[in-house]
Amino acid sequence: MSIPAETLPPVAAFALVGVLGVGAQLLAWRLRMPAIVLMLVAGIIAGPVTGIFDPAREFGALRDPMIAVAVAIILFEGGLTLNLKSLQDAAKGVRRLVIIGAPLGWLLSALALHFGAGVGWETSAVFGGILIVTGPTVIAPLLRSARLSRRPAQVLQWEAIVNDPIGALAAVLAFEVVTVARASQEMSQAIGETALGIVLAVAIGAAAGFGLAWSFRRGRVPEYMKVPVLFTLLLAVFAGCDWILHESGLLAVTVMGIVIANSNLPSFEELRRFKEHATILLVSGVFILLAAGLDFSELSALNWRAAIFIGSVMLIARPVTVFVSLIGTGLPWREKVLVAFTGPRGVVLVAVAGLFGERLVALGVEDGAIVGPLAFALVAVTVVVHGFGLRPMARMLGLTGAETPGILIVGGSRFSTAFGHLLQENEIPVLISDPNHGKLRGARRDGVPAYYGDILAEAAEHRLDLVSYSTLLTATDNDAYNTLVSTDLAHHFGRDSVYQLARQKETKARHALPATLGGKPVIHDMTHEQLEAKMQDGWRFRLSRLTEKFELEDWRKEHPESILIAAQRKGQPLRLLRTGENLKGADDLRLIHLAPPEDDAEARANAGKAEDAAPKGDKPSGA
Repeated sequence: MSIPAETLPPVAAFALVGVLGVGAQLLAWRLRMPAIVLMLVAGIIAGPVTGIFDPAREFGALRDPMIAVAVAIILFEGGLTLNLKSLQDAAKGVRRLVIIGAPLGWLLSALALHFGAGVGWETSAVFGGILIVTGPTVIAPLLRSARLSRRPAQVLQWEAIVNDPIGALAAVLAFEVVTVARASQEMSQAIGETALGIVLAVAIGAAAGFGLAWSFRRGRVPEYMKVPVLFTLLLAVFAGCDWILHESGLLAVTVMGIVIANSNLPSFEELRRFKEHATILLVSGVFILLAAGLDFSELSALNWRAAIFIGSVMLIARPVTVFVSLIGTGLPWREKVLVAFTGPRGVVLVAVAGLFGERLVALGVEDGAIVGPLAFALVAVTVVVHGFGLRPMARMLGLTGAETPGILIVGGSRFSTAFGHLLQENEIPVLISDPNHGKLRGARRDGVPAYYGDILAEAAEHRLDLVSYSTLLTATDNDAYNTLVSTDLAHHFGRDSVYQLARQKETKARHALPATLGGKPVIHDMTHEQLEAKMQDGWRFRLSRLTEKFELEDWRKEHPESILIAAQRKGQPLRLLRTGENLKGADDLRLIHLAPPEDDAEARANAGKAEDAAPKGDKPSGA
């Protein structure tokens, strides 16, 4: 089916790209599937399969510049995430993967191209340089869905972002060598011009980053103009460096992002969040554009040697590169295996490979035409394999968060200690954090994991691996601090998973807060003071299981005075019950409730009875 160009004007084409890209990510989140795979499928269906959308037809000459700018912004946002303090013990591994891994990967990829795909040495040298990249556009969504442990996730993220511009520049260098070999230009002159362009790109990117940080810190840019100034400078740096040396703009914007990330700007968090949102849109759009622009006739030129090439890259070149690079880094073998067999390729590979493939053909290198189809085939295979395989492999190696996502409780007290103790007994990950060392004494005595320090401090971000926790409960005796923590961490956990104890006097109009601040109310609007009073009066946490014979109404009759705290189904996140929430009964549901002393005494008196006489199977937990 083919749709005439007039039926899809540019505005409708832009809207379609957004709907397909964001819609695929939203559907992937609902289905718990890799978003990259669905975006690839959506683009192929809309483009070559149905003919509804053709990027070259709808956007014409603007398509390639649009993709180039989008990739530059994606790499800049990636640079913004690369805070040097966050590396810690992964720094050595990342450094090795860049210094040793990049040239070694270039060599092995070129060999895989020559002997596997059967292309000439000229094409192998150019395309092998591009294969250094592992795709930040793919890594970021994969890490988000796979929930890897912090260190291997950091290694993969840093390697992808730093090596991306290096791979593009390696292709530039190899192409210059091929050009010199086929022309009369001096080799030293070509290499000198390339090296000068790289040095200028690094200098310009660093200068732009330092200059922007200085102007923001000194108040030379008003708050409402910071994001527009950032975007404008980003585009200027990218365009200027690309004009000096093609593909050097990617290196410049990456350096610019890293400099800003390590400048300790007060407004950095707002800038980073805005860029994250923009990047999600751009990743979606670029994948849709590339997939929709796929030409099946080009892929038909691939034969069985393409499969050998892809297998060689994934199973030989990538693992050998990683294992050799990480010798002596001290990383556990499990983490090395995970990194070695995780090398998805993405947008930059396809975009740069297509460009240099056309340039090689123009130079008279005939097999340069195969570069584009090989690149897309490699991207498609790695996206599907790693999209579906990363989390199972990480789980098998023990490098993911717990199967049952847990809860982070901010505030040490009798209430939080008893709650955390019950959760731990039932294999639900829990961590209690408090800046007051004495308030964590009970948690440490009961063996409940605890973190001494301010959860908002930069040290907590670098030391705590929060991948096992999907829910946040702020329960200190300071209402203002609870509100601050809930608001600040809502971006990390998601607003639907952030809860806060009731504040004193919050029912009065002059003390009410807007909906944008704080977390959801829980535990029947009870304050920290009221909960602590109940714990001192002998109330205890208990767990009940609902079955076909013991439903929610039966539980309510058994425990009329108990206060429902949370509910959970096996393998699913713990669900704290909001104030006024109507919980629906169901089988295989565990209820956590706060029971009065007489209820607890009755349970102990009935402990010796037969199990069928006490179907609720309550488990008490002490303070």
